[in-house]
Amino acid sequence: MARIQTINRETASAEVNATLDAVKAKLGKVPNLIATLAQAPVALNAYLGLSEGVTKGRLTAKQRESLALAIGQANSCQYCLSAHSLIARGTGLNTEAIQSARKAEATDTVTESLLKLAVKIVQQRGILADADIEEAHAAGVDDGLILEVIAHVALNTLTNYTNHIAQTEIDFPVVAV
Repeated sequence: MARIQTINRETASAEVNATLDAVKAKLGKVPNLIATLAQAPVALNAYLGLSEGVTKGRLTAKQRESLALAIGQANSCQYCLSAHSLIARGTGLNTEAIQSARKAEATDTVTESLLKLAVKIVQQRGILADADIEEAHAAGVDDGLILEVIAHVALNTLTNYTNHIAQTEIDFPVVAV
């Protein structure tokens, strides 16, 4: 059972309900994570803003989903691994690519470097050595992409930690951590 419940739509403010209606129109449903974040509109709006913002960068949808999988694995977030395994299929990633992403592996050098960088950021709490940055640069990851990866780490860590603390009920096909 969730420790932080999803918002009760009957008692939620008109503004929160409008936001959740917009999410439902876009996704076809209001995932439990979103309904949980709605308990604090500032958290919900921060998540939605950052989530939308990162789609406007240079990373492809496949790279973004691969990052979500690698970060979710690094943070042991079963909810996010379940959600992003399904979403990743919609971007064209197959089962093998999804499993590889969870291990911070990819078929192209740049994507793999992005995934390894993200995992290092998570595991080392953002404290990277010069060699870590040089390794990313050598693989073709420029400073702009490094900053995009940091944005994805922030976004996914927000959802990973929310799910850990809230014990959000998984409303996607469940995958093992």
